Amino acid sequence: MTQETAKAAPMTADAFDTLVRTRRSVRGYLPDPVAPEVIAGAMETSLWAPSNCNVQPWSVHLVSGEKLRALGQAMMDHAQSGRPTPDVPMDTAYRGVYRDRQIGSAKALYGAMGIARDDRAGRASAFLRNLDAFGAPHAAFVFLPENFGIREAADLGGFVQTFLLALTARGLGSCAQGALSLYPDIVRDQLGLAPGAQLMVGIAFGYEDPDHPANAARTDREGIEGVLVRHG
Repeated sequence: MTQETAKAAPMTADAFDTLVRTRRSVRGYLPDPVAPEVIAGAMETSLWAPSNCNVQPWSVHLVSGEKLRALGQAMMDHAQSGRPTPDVPMDTAYRGVYRDRQIGSAKALYGAMGIARDDRAGRASAFLRNLDAFGAPHAAFVFLPENFGIREAADLGGFVQTFLLALTARGLGSCAQGALSLYPDIVRDQLGLAPGAQLMVGIAFGYEDPDHPANAARTDREGIEGVLVRHG
């Protein structure tokens, strides 16, 4: 799609609002693969995400089918015996309202799956599903070029959000996962990638399994009064 084509067919505000509010994190998938042309269409649209000076600081490795299952198994095996070594530390301690939101999200997810707070084995098993991309037929691993930092990572986040919305518009479920970036050396080894680029996030996607209990989880959002400060 060219920029001129995009201008010729604007989306209404209502349609866009519906698209954004429809997107959610899907954690259970049908095994059916997504047609290559559907994936390519979502990716091509996502490449129009804005970035500082149009540097487009992202690269994507798409992993599917048995290759994804083997990668997931390798990460699950390592998780039970080794510590995470992400390219970008994931050690922020959430406090205050941010901690409250984190707890609310966990309650919604584990509650939907019927896992009690004190069920350590159940929670550990649920976490391992993250590393297998929740059984999705596809996962996109998104990398930030070597020596790029927070500013470029913000642009990469815009690309990720655009890709998630493009998948939603095509009737696909998805989940952006920090967990898929916990073991970047295993990802590089499994995919034959050289050191350098920083693994930032993985995105599981495919057709949602409507019967999976995790997909019954729902989270809310802070109201506008909690995030917006007006001046003038």
